[in-house]
Amino acid sequence: MTPGDELPPLTVPITRTLVIAGAIASRDYQDVHHDAEAARSKGSPDIFMNILTTNGLVGRYVTDRLGPEAVLRKVSIRLGVPSYPGDVLVLTGRILSVNERTIEISVVGTNRLGRHVTGRVVAARPCRARADG
Repeated sequence: MTPGDELPPLTVPITRTLVIAGAIASRDYQDVHHDAEAARSKGSPDIFMNILTTNGLVGRYVTDRLGPEAVLRKVSIRLGVPSYPGDVLVLTGRILSVNERTIEISVVGTNRLGRHVTGRVVAARPCRARADG
């Protein structure tokens, strides 16, 4: 892996179950993440995915691409448009820097509304990758 390399995309169907399960797993009990009526009363067309679920998907994207030995050291994300049930989130990434110990990756996630997430991830390099250079 060298700076500028593009990582293969990850496509994630955003289901109602994913939105609700992600909110519950991250202990985010805001009603806009599990109650469609409450979400509509607050101006949203439906429930939407919370930032912690998005953060987890970004982490999964990177570790899936680097392998099971990769360890996330830093994940910095910024949310854009919401992700609703029925959307498809496509995560893409580009290698920003590589050194002996870490890899920095730029990640973008888009859906039908535009950019859902942008961010940078620093991961410890897998041992095999370090040995390969």
